[in-house]
Amino acid sequence: MSNATFYIVPEQSPQASAEGFAAYVVFLAQHFAKQGAKVYLNCQDKPHAEQLAEYFWQQPPEQFIAHNLVGEGPKYATSIEIGHQGVKPSWNRQLVINVADNQTTFANKFAEVVDFVPCDEKAKQLARERYKIYRHAGYQLQTIEIHYP
Repeated sequence: MSNATFYIVPEQSPQASAEGFAAYVVFLAQHFAKQGAKVYLNCQDKPHAEQLAEYFWQQPPEQFIAHNLVGEGPKYATSIEIGHQGVKPSWNRQLVINVADNQTTFANKFAEVVDFVPCDEKAKQLARERYKIYRHAGYQLQTIEIHYP
């Protein structure tokens, strides 16, 4: 059974800012990769993917984890691959972290999907539409509110 988890971003949380959200996405990707998952980060577009890849490079050396943009890096890619609409992830990805607001076309290609419900009302509506897509594709759905200190 495939699963989709939506993380709800509270308005007052550090993750509500662009910088805080990017840090949280990197944290989640690293968390899943350290557990052995092959992670695909689905970004809005190529500049967004490049920006997120750059954020990975800015991590402290002890937190660094190998990553690459789609089409770059080793033949079978690294544990974390970063792409966007219009490019195909490597065949060996089990989990996608969706940070794009466009409708997903990959809902039936991954066993695990991580998505987000942002604070912004327009972005929330787009998240609701993605939720419907996952439900229609037969995913088991759950929501988790991000807790912060």
